[in-house]
Amino acid sequence: MKKKIAIVAGGDSSEYIVSINSADQIAKVLDKEKYDVYTVIIKDTEWIVKSDTVCDLIVNKDDFSFSLNNQKTKFDCALIIIHGTPGEDGKLQGYFDTLRIPYTTSSTLASALTFNKIFSKNYLKLFDISLAKFVSIKKGNKIDKDEIIATTGLPCFVKPNCGGSSFGISKVKAKEELGKAIEIAFKEDHEILIEEFLDGRELTCGLVKTTNESFIFPLTEIISKNEFFDYEAKYTEGMAEEITPAQIPDKLTKEIQSLSSQIYDIFQLNGLVRIDFIVANNKLYFIEVNTVPGMSKTSLVPQQINAANINIKDILSLIIEDSILRFTS
Repeated sequence: MKKKIAIVAGGDSSEYIVSINSADQIAKVLDKEKYDVYTVIIKDTEWIVKSDTVCDLIVNKDDFSFSLNNQKTKFDCALIIIHGTPGEDGKLQGYFDTLRIPYTTSSTLASALTFNKIFSKNYLKLFDISLAKFVSIKKGNKIDKDEIIATTGLPCFVKPNCGGSSFGISKVKAKEELGKAIEIAFKEDHEILIEEFLDGRELTCGLVKTTNESFIFPLTEIISKNEFFDYEAKYTEGMAEEITPAQIPDKLTKEIQSLSSQIYDIFQLNGLVRIDFIVANNKLYFIEVNTVPGMSKTSLVPQQINAANINIKDILSLIIEDSILRFTS
């Protein structure tokens, strides 16, 4: 009998559409000989399920099921592809833990820790991993612009602490621009991060580790035509050059892949993950972890999987089966 897989998409952040696009692509490539594939779209308290055979049925949140013609259907695994809350910050993971339903991402704790940029950076300090200088501010705190700039210098980046797809991020070049940038970031989150600008090469590494296998994919170098790799550059064709595999020395490639593997283990991550870095002043700096990376056809991790000559369908099947194994063993 085929296993029933719920691709869980949507969410309550600005990344809703990005998540829907990722889910559409995953639904196309999942192995239909192994799985009955459904998409569960979450928006606030409205959870609906659809597939090739059902359309917009209400999900029963008591047991994550749906009913059609008095026949209840439960899922064997949740493939979470929500970028942002509640799929990347640990909330859905906690829900599925309670129901004992396998899911394909990192645990509740690991998801919450890595989604919070400030927590994750402070944690990695313990392992002597290089970071850009930063300060954090909560909404309502007194803002001393001179003190901030004394730490981060100019230019600097202002970004929401918890968020993705570059929503709410500004590059600040002058002290007068700082107030507006902070205001924009606070629209996305109640806590923000102001970070030193590192003038270097932006590189990212996708990887997955299962119980028995590990795959560390070829790197991608991102060259934005905008000031930085903002939302427009990420999702508008022609606004960024994404080079996979990255044209960098083998030694640097191995260093980034090794550090990515180390960070994966430090946070005890699961599933597909993407880790971002900047190489500046001949030094490798950690930027952030994405525990639910984009999976649309043009997203970075699918590019890397293709560059490794691996079928993405096989990777997704591996992750699903490993997730089920972890929950049942």
